[in-house]
Amino acid sequence: MPALPSWLTEPLWDQFGALLPGRAEYHPDHPLGCHRRRISNWIVFDRMLQLLRFGCSYEAIADTTCSATTIRSRRDEWIRLGVFARLKQIALDSYDRIVGLVLDRIAVDGSITKAPGGGEVAGRSPVDRGKQGLKRSGMTDGYGIPPGRVLAGANRHDSPLPAPTLDRLDDLGPLPVDVTVHLDAGYDSGKTRAVLDERGLHSRIAHKG
Repeated sequence: MPALPSWLTEPLWDQFGALLPGRAEYHPDHPLGCHRRRISNWIVFDRMLQLLRFGCSYEAIADTTCSATTIRSRRDEWIRLGVFARLKQIALDSYDRIVGLVLDRIAVDGSITKAPGGGEVAGRSPVDRGKQGLKRSGMTDGYGIPPGRVLAGANRHDSPLPAPTLDRLDDLGPLPVDVTVHLDAGYDSGKTRAVLDERGLHSRIAHKG
């Protein structure tokens, strides 16, 4: 069963493939010419769509045509090349041009997710018996479109995260004159208000209690 219909995956691949640098499918410098053929970028891209669509593990998606190790290594290669960052910017620019981002109203909040494999920023989760977890500090525009987020350990408090999260607004170009940031009571502090004032942003923060 395909992750997405072909009328959606094909234009996605056309855009994504155009961002990849050209390279040979073989390693011709090997004197015996015995290196294995490089798995095509399309196959790896299709596996990544399945991972995003079904939320399963790399091992569950892997098969005889593409191993879990290949998917992970190609993912890391594309991250180093900045391919995903450029694709995200293209998606945001296209949405803003066709529909329009509502940037005079921004909401910021954090959520905790599992991180069983650990990672550079993972920490002990206070809501999952101390297991490894991540806190995702994200922001959305007035329609709920997420233009940016930052990651921290699950044991990090919310209060230090609005500053780096709101810094993601710099990637969106000129902002409206008046921008209001909506936050829940977990951000009801002088520190949060100072962060907003430094950036010239208005606030609507729920009061504690």
